[in-house]
Amino acid sequence: MSTSQILSVVVFVGAYVLIATERVHRVAAALGGAALMLALGLTNGQTAFHSLDAGVDWNVVFLLLGMMIIVGVIKQTGLFEYLAIAAAKRAKGRPFTVLAMFVVITAVASAALDNVTTVLLIAPVTFLVCDRLGLNPIPFLIAEVLAANIGGTATLIGDPPNIIIASRAGLSFNDFLVHLAPFIVVLMIVFVVVCRWMFRDTFHYDEDRVAEVMALSEREAIRDRTLLAQSLIVLALVLAGFVLHSTLHVEPSVVALLGAGLLVLISKVTTEEAIADVEWETLVFFMGLFVMVGALVKTGVIDEVSKSLADAVDGEPLVAVMGLLVISGLLSAVVDNIPYVATMSPIVGELVAAQGHTPQAESMWWSLALGADLGGNATAVGASANVVVLGLAARNGTPISFWQFTRYGAVVAGLSILLAAPYMWLRYFVLA
Repeated sequence: MSTSQILSVVVFVGAYVLIATERVHRVAAALGGAALMLALGLTNGQTAFHSLDAGVDWNVVFLLLGMMIIVGVIKQTGLFEYLAIAAAKRAKGRPFTVLAMFVVITAVASAALDNVTTVLLIAPVTFLVCDRLGLNPIPFLIAEVLAANIGGTATLIGDPPNIIIASRAGLSFNDFLVHLAPFIVVLMIVFVVVCRWMFRDTFHYDEDRVAEVMALSEREAIRDRTLLAQSLIVLALVLAGFVLHSTLHVEPSVVALLGAGLLVLISKVTTEEAIADVEWETLVFFMGLFVMVGALVKTGVIDEVSKSLADAVDGEPLVAVMGLLVISGLLSAVVDNIPYVATMSPIVGELVAAQGHTPQAESMWWSLALGADLGGNATAVGASANVVVLGLAARNGTPISFWQFTRYGAVVAGLSILLAAPYMWLRYFVLA
């Protein structure tokens, strides 16, 4: 390794250790690491702020900003209270039923939209349900974000790495449904069962609190029906824009910002009220993290790792598929899966071409997608949705530590990869 590669690894690992041990605030660690990368010349302003491959992913940042504004406006209508009371009553106040309901809704919504948007919408409802029932919201939030990352794996638009893979490999929306959705359905069933075991200490409840919730009328929770109608119309337009963004050739971030601007414009909500619930710390943390990972890309660290993997498995499709699955899962737990997939995609393309585009060779794309998407569940910084939920939890006064998230996420990610391996082997090498 060159000197610049060694330095970039040292800085990244140092910042990551600070984030994991929480010796300093995660935003300070990310910004400090980004500043060191720039000061040491491991990246530069042009790369950090303007490069598509090794810079801040502004599409992610502005997607989050737009959706945070929309969610903040909707929050003022009382809709989240309405949904919280309705959900609790439908589940008859039983915690596991509530959790299972939210997990399934989150997974399905993440497949139709994207995982970050989904957790932004489901988290406020979760806080309110748990508050009404006197439950700790942390297990619910962790389960939901894990479900969001699993559900988002099923479709082309559910997780950003899938969009990169589809573009590079020429895959369609239906291709993802046919190849990944069946496995994700099975994985979600397993996940709900695992949640019953992982969070078993959470499912105790106060019968008096349940009785109080059952006596509530959810209709009385709506405070502003005009604003609610305006918000739902704008939200529907935004969600339609997300689904059709590849046809319209408009980035999801642009759709979100247009929706946020339109909602603030047509409603009586002030600018101060509109941005009151924006998680600025989360956005800044993302920027620092993107700069650090971008430095690893720019100095060639991620490229070296990717090429070493390609050299190790060249000529053996089954070894390549399993190697991609495991290595992608491990690396996506540590670095953001977007730059990793962007770097790895051309290498996978060369491997597939060298194997003659056989079904076994083409399955490398699905192995890359499963490893990168599901591996992001392993740690608190492995996926964008994870970071967003940690920020929301901290703002709500119920902070989730790095290791508190990771001890559950690592189990789910490991189990997911473990189940994905026989699926890939059976479908593409035994039954093909």
